[in-house]
Amino acid sequence: MSTPDTPESSYIRSTKTGSSLLVETMDISTLTKTGWQAPIPFVVKDRNGEYDIHGLLYKPSYFDAENTYPIVNYIYPGPQVGSIRGRHFRSARGDNQALAELGFIVVELDALGTPGRSKSFHEFYYQNMGDSGIPDQVSAIKQLAKKYRWMDTTRVGIWGHSGGGFASTRALLTYPDFYSVAVSQAGNHDNRNYADEWGEKYHGMLVEQEHGGTNYDSQANQLLVDNLTGKLLIAHGTTDTNVPPYSTLVVVEALIDANKDFDMLMLPNRGHGFARKPYMMRKRWDYFVQHLLAVTPPKEFVFSEQ
Repeated sequence: MSTPDTPESSYIRSTKTGSSLLVETMDISTLTKTGWQAPIPFVVKDRNGEYDIHGLLYKPSYFDAENTYPIVNYIYPGPQVGSIRGRHFRSARGDNQALAELGFIVVELDALGTPGRSKSFHEFYYQNMGDSGIPDQVSAIKQLAKKYRWMDTTRVGIWGHSGGGFASTRALLTYPDFYSVAVSQAGNHDNRNYADEWGEKYHGMLVEQEHGGTNYDSQANQLLVDNLTGKLLIAHGTTDTNVPPYSTLVVVEALIDANKDFDMLMLPNRGHGFARKPYMMRKRWDYFVQHLLAVTPPKEFVFSEQ
């Protein structure tokens, strides 16, 4: 047994009496000597105040409660997995803590529409994938900011990869007064351009609508580009065989047609799994540092091997 902030302990338990014997507890003393700190679990309510929503919060190791910090929201919207992907103890959860060390409060949570809960929780946005739990992300951050004055909701960024690439762009376009920066990687921005068995499973079969268009218009990011007011970095690998690059280019074309400013990074000979490759990670960090902290990042920073 373990939790995100509790190291693993192993027991032998009697199925007859229920008594247990502690066999081993994970030793993290070497880890903690490095200055490592665990994420902070939290529970808030969903957008409607009905369900408990569970998440993790990351603070910089030099955190000072007298200061205020911009927020970076990491998102993977489901419905097959959520943002957190396991509530057991891990020494690292992607680059969340590393990003926090740059001067941010990082927030990730499993919103409505993610698995592991009730059927009604999981199927919440079935046939409406444009939802992607984004209203719960916004609601959760606002609830946390009421509790913690050091969270600055005037400076909120969001990022994600694949389904999170879709959702981060979607968040910037649907909540332009809340999110001001997004880094969107390898997004399936319109599931009519993605694997039909995936889109149809979670959004339903394509249906022509009487007024024109289809039921899939409600999840097509390119139809919302006029709402863009914040900073958007959109990235894709040119040899992505999971989410082909034209899934991003359909949004790029719409942004150009709408005369919108944005930043774009196409990674030659990269497939789908570039989320935390050094170059992409540096560009993502730099983007948040520049546009949320208003600081010029170091030029061509090189990650150490240690």
